[in-house]
Amino acid sequence: MTIRLYDTNARQVRDFAPLTPGRVSIYLCGATVQAAPHIGHIRSGLNFDIMRRWFRYRGYEVSFVRNVTDIDDKIIKKAAEQGRPWWAIGYENERAFTAGYDALGCLPPTYEPRATGHVPEMIEMMRGLIERGHAYVADGNVYFDVRSFPGYLELSNQELDNLRQPEGEGETGKRDQRDFAMWKAAKPGEPSWPTPWGRGRPGWHLECSAMAHKYLGSAFDIHGGGIDLIFPHHENEIAQAKAYGDEFARYWVHNAWVTMSGEKMSKSLGNSVLVSEMVRRWRPIVLRYYLGTPHYRSMIEYSEEALREAEAAFARIEGFAQRVVEKAGTVEPAAEVPPAFAEAMDDDMGVPQALAVVHTTVRQGNSALTADDKETAVARLAEVRAMLGVLGLDPLDPHWRSAEGGDDLHGVVDSLVQLVLEQRQSARSRKDYGTADAIRDQLVQAGLEIEDTPTSSRWTLRG
Repeated sequence: MTIRLYDTNARQVRDFAPLTPGRVSIYLCGATVQAAPHIGHIRSGLNFDIMRRWFRYRGYEVSFVRNVTDIDDKIIKKAAEQGRPWWAIGYENERAFTAGYDALGCLPPTYEPRATGHVPEMIEMMRGLIERGHAYVADGNVYFDVRSFPGYLELSNQELDNLRQPEGEGETGKRDQRDFAMWKAAKPGEPSWPTPWGRGRPGWHLECSAMAHKYLGSAFDIHGGGIDLIFPHHENEIAQAKAYGDEFARYWVHNAWVTMSGEKMSKSLGNSVLVSEMVRRWRPIVLRYYLGTPHYRSMIEYSEEALREAEAAFARIEGFAQRVVEKAGTVEPAAEVPPAFAEAMDDDMGVPQALAVVHTTVRQGNSALTADDKETAVARLAEVRAMLGVLGLDPLDPHWRSAEGGDDLHGVVDSLVQLVLEQRQSARSRKDYGTADAIRDQLVQAGLEIEDTPTSSRWTLRG
């Protein structure tokens, strides 16, 4: 068994070899909390949640760090626009991100550090870089000297002579316009912290280098994030950390975007779809299926039609599970997933190929139900539950039961529907087929699928 991952830095799929046998360390760039999350934000957390679950299934102990950037230019600007404290903006949106991750079934991180809680670590890293000649102070700012680090731009594969470094307001005193800010001098009315070089606040890139060092050490296995972070953020993280003396990340894994009309989903473009609104319109488990089942390196073009297709596909899986449970009672997940599923997941987290195994197993299970082969149907559901558990999509898992109303709500709905079905059956017994058909049509309009059997009728949610 060898897990293989696409390493952005190597530009190829590589065999995964952990630094410490049996353990995996992952740092994921988390939320910048200037606003509530849209589904494009949550996709990254969801993709790496699936990766984490697969490593855990393969027997690894996983340390998973996902940071919170709770101070940056956008947060300060929002606070000024709204006349609210910067920390109130950050905390409100941090809670919204946490609610989004929880709603879509993401496991909580091992550690979730906030940038503002790690200023001492940032000061220590800057001090070391200044002493080594990789950073300098100018006008109260601290800049990284990109020409001092020979490996700069290897991740993004750019040429230094052609580089245009993004920069913020007040970044004065640079020796070279391509140098980037690690620390920004204080401005009137803005939050600041004391340092040996004057009051100021962190630059975005320094935060992650310092927090990864604190929680995962000088070397760790995997650094993750969206493809939009490759430059400048991840490139600058590498420069800071390696110039400081860290080996830093050994694998760089990046997920693709959720797009609308071919553009990255972004608040600045006004095309974002907030998670808080989406979970009111769609079941959270369906949203997880929609966002988590494409390959993590593939773009997802958002559309209502695509979500409906995901809903219908998941309904087929869920309907099979419900029918087996009705027939056989509780079915526990199998101890192991089918070999074809494992092979797909080992190959760069090939969720689409793994999901094809799930649907094939569901079809086999449905055929067994049709043939009244209870033993085979139960065996197939056990395999399906094991596979869906890895993907965080098992509809019989207690998380989804409680998140979506649980067995109690299903029982209430079932009792009400059964009353209506009894009325329909009574009409059929009287040969009042007009009334029976009208009842069925009303149930279908309400979103239910009615299946008549020789002895009764069964209902499921319509996909």
